[in-house]
Amino acid sequence: MARNAGAAGPNEPGARELTSTDADGRTDADAAVVLGEEPPSSRVALDRRRIVDAALAHIEESGIGSLTMRRLGTRLGVEAMSLYRYVPGKEDLLDAVVEALVDDMDADPEESTAPASGWQDFLQRLAHGVRRVALAHPKSFPLVASRPPEAPWLRPPLRSLEWVETFLSGLGEEGFSDAAAVASYRAFTSFLLGTLLLEVATMGADIGPLDVLEDGEDADPRLHDYPTVARLRPGLREDHAATEFEEALEELLNRIATIRVEL
Repeated sequence: MARNAGAAGPNEPGARELTSTDADGRTDADAAVVLGEEPPSSRVALDRRRIVDAALAHIEESGIGSLTMRRLGTRLGVEAMSLYRYVPGKEDLLDAVVEALVDDMDADPEESTAPASGWQDFLQRLAHGVRRVALAHPKSFPLVASRPPEAPWLRPPLRSLEWVETFLSGLGEEGFSDAAAVASYRAFTSFLLGTLLLEVATMGADIGPLDVLEDGEDADPRLHDYPTVARLRPGLREDHAATEFEEALEELLNRIATIRVEL
C-alpha cells in the first residue's frame, strides 16, 4: 500500500524524531525500549514507601486534588503503569498515605506508648505528637479524617487498632473503668480532630466547608458592611494556635478527670 503522500518519512523534513521524552518532559517507556534504552522502571528503584513519600510531597506542594498516578509517575521519573505494581490505584495510594502519617505518629520520640508518668502526661504527649504530624503535613492531614478507618467505629485521628489499643489499655492501667476509657477516647479524638483540622485549614489545607480564604487586605470586599469585624480584624488575624491548643487540651484533661471519677 502506498504511503500517504502528505506524511513525512523518518528522514524527511518535518519528521518527528523518536525520543524517550515527549514535549512535556514526560518519560515515554515504549519509545525508550524501541530505542534500545533501559525502561525507566528499571533505571529507578521503586518501592511502596518511596512512592508514598513522593505522594506526600506532591500533596504538600500542590494539594490532594491535583494528585494523579500520571503526575506521580512523572515526579518519580517513570511511567504511571510502573506504579501499579506497588499501589493498585489512587484509592490504595491515599490509604497508604494515611498509613504513613499514622506511622509518623508511632515514630515520634516524644510520644509514650504507655503511661509512665500518669495518664495526663500520657495524653499530653500523644496530643502533641499528633499535632506535630499535622503541622508537618498540613495538606495531607485531612486524609486522616476522610479515609475509611480499619473499623467503622474507630475515630480519627487515632484510627488504627494499634493506637486505640494503646490508648484504652493505657487508661485502664491508670484506673479508668471500661466506660470511662471509651468516653475519654471519644472526647480526646473529637478534640484533636476538630482543633487540628481548623489549624491546618489556616495553612492551606483543603477541608471542604472549613477551607479558608487567602488572607489579604481585600479578601472579602463586604467588610465595609461590617464595621466591627473590620475594626477588630487585626486581632482576628493574630495566630494564637499553640496557646489555644494548650488551653483546650488542659480543659479536655480536666473533663477526662471528671469522666474517670463518674464512670
